[in-house]
Amino acid sequence: MITGIFRPLPAALCALAIVLFARAVTAVRGIFSGITPDATQRIYFANHASHGDFVLVWTVLPPRLRRVTRPVAAAEYWQAGALRRFVGQKVFNALLIDRDPATRQADPVAQMAQALDEGASLIVFPEGTRNVTDAPLLPFRSGLYHLARARPATELVPVWIDNLNRVLPKGGLVPIPLICTVTFGAPLHLGDDETKDAFLARATAALIGLSPKAERPPQ
Repeated sequence: MITGIFRPLPAALCALAIVLFARAVTAVRGIFSGITPDATQRIYFANHASHGDFVLVWTVLPPRLRRVTRPVAAAEYWQAGALRRFVGQKVFNALLIDRDPATRQADPVAQMAQALDEGASLIVFPEGTRNVTDAPLLPFRSGLYHLARARPATELVPVWIDNLNRVLPKGGLVPIPLICTVTFGAPLHLGDDETKDAFLARATAALIGLSPKAERPPQ
């Protein structure tokens, strides 16, 4: 098990500055309604509406968990320019995935499984791309299911990020100060005989159920 990621001083200072900036702009509050923020290895799967999504999840985790939690992100975005490469690789230690099958040289599920084997927790976005529609979620891609099959003992934790799409909308350059929440739900595991469709439907329902707009059963 890894005990943490060593960051050179410039990267460590940049990480602190990003956390402080994210908190100042969003007054973000982490709500741990289904888990406690402990050292259990986890795959956090979240809704995706902004490039800042993983930043907010990472920000609300305690520092000891940030050091072992790696966001899974698009290589084409985080390798476009020296600044993005520095932030993605040195500050967040992001696991960069090539989303283009034509140029991809490594299997994304194998990459994520290897990161888990090395002791990291992961932040993933099973929609695969940012949701700019009126639907609460886009259909989940199959990667989460295949990762759950590859490493069935790892907890799968739904995480709902609320309001960040309004803070940093697609195409926006300047964030708009608004209060955001990041809600962590109860962990899931893949059932022994659970099909892909059944699992993805269950994972989708668990994530949508954390949304403030979700219908609650009567008390």
